[in-house]
Amino acid sequence: MNNSQMLTDEVSDERAWRASTIDDTAAWYYPLSEDCLSSFESIIYDARGLPGSITEISRPVSSSNGCDESLQRALEALNSGRGFAIIERMPIEQYTVEAALSMYWLIGQFLGKPMEQNIEGTLLYDVRDTGQNVAQGARFSVTNAESSFHNDNSFGELLPELVGLLCLHTAKSGGQSQLISGYALHNELLENHPDVLETLYQLFCFDRRGQFKAGESPTSQFPIFQWSRGELTLRYLHYYIQVGHEHAGQKLNRDQRKALEVVERLLSRADFRVEFNLQPGQMLFTNNRWILHNRTAFEDYTDPERRRHYVRLWLRQHGQM
Repeated sequence: MNNSQMLTDEVSDERAWRASTIDDTAAWYYPLSEDCLSSFESIIYDARGLPGSITEISRPVSSSNGCDESLQRALEALNSGRGFAIIERMPIEQYTVEAALSMYWLIGQFLGKPMEQNIEGTLLYDVRDTGQNVAQGARFSVTNAESSFHNDNSFGELLPELVGLLCLHTAKSGGQSQLISGYALHNELLENHPDVLETLYQLFCFDRRGQFKAGESPTSQFPIFQWSRGELTLRYLHYYIQVGHEHAGQKLNRDQRKALEVVERLLSRADFRVEFNLQPGQMLFTNNRWILHNRTAFEDYTDPERRRHYVRLWLRQHGQM
């Protein structure tokens, strides 16, 4: 059921950025101090040889390790600023993969509470091309295809507030990160396509990409836009919506088709988006409620050791169930 009221006022603060109004590129980056790196290295070193996995390492509840200031500024940008932050730079050339993932895991715990990313319970999710095909039910994250603008787990009951991506290896070419503010998109729709916006507050079907248990529906239903408690929430991935309606046996009606066409046309406009390439050791975090992200198609190396490899975190805000 959709009980969301429609946001009918333009949002003019820094969340509603466009390419021409967003703050300077240099401000997007949040360096980790040497003290911070050293402190986390000590935690990782102490955990070596202990039974259990990386995901059982816990960040100290209270500490003064040089991380708090930079990570707190990043968290503020995520929650009430531009909606994304690039934390840098982990010197992964000095670390084993296990140590790099352990540090990423600790940083993620500062920003939020990690949540499972599939029905298998994966907490650290490998994002790399496995040769699977989206048309055969695969998620975009395990292919080299362009993902199109979306937010993660748009089909799921629980929407992660934050999404993290650690870059371990880049592709031979392509694989660029692109971001769009959902507030800017909403403002544009409110001003020039109010009829479409009303439709987007109604329910759409989403394909669940096999992420359901026996006896559960292979599709879910959510509005694309919701406004609640002073915050906008989007659930969007065009392809998953198209397939969801097919699997549910509910053809998209004329208003729904028009609404999706308008959204896709706006998402293709360069003036709405920023784009950049992550470098190994950098970590991108986005507010998954209202930042839409895309990864362009890429060509990979033939050498397995050099192939594009990112690792994803889904985070709930501290205090959320």
